[in-house]
Amino acid sequence: MNKIVLLLCFIMVSCYQVERNCNDFKTGNFEFTQEIDGKKMTSVFERNDSLQIETFNGKTDTASVRWINDCEYILQKLHPKNRQEKKAISIKILTTNKNKYQFEYSFVGDSKKQKGTVTKIN
Repeated sequence: MNKIVLLLCFIMVSCYQVERNCNDFKTGNFEFTQEIDGKKMTSVFERNDSLQIETFNGKTDTASVRWINDCEYILQKLHPKNRQEKKAISIKILTTNKNKYQFEYSFVGDSKKQKGTVTKIN
């Protein structure tokens, strides 16, 4: 009996597919909200195939976008002001759902990953 229950659980879990329609999020206008020092901060950005223009805290930055595959890309600031801004950021879309996607990101080569959710606003 235990083997049958285990087999049924395995079949149910293996049939579940995470939705990843990453192509729906390659271009458009987006919003990302995160908590920084206890305050919710929002940035908005517009992305096309090769550029991302982001406005955060009243400042606008432009980064190049290099797609690794349909769901992963690298952001590199075009006009970094310091050493920290020169570091490229690796982004991987984990799941998509209607007008949102969940992602993980880190500096390229860094094992410490953070997660977030982006909303498409157009």
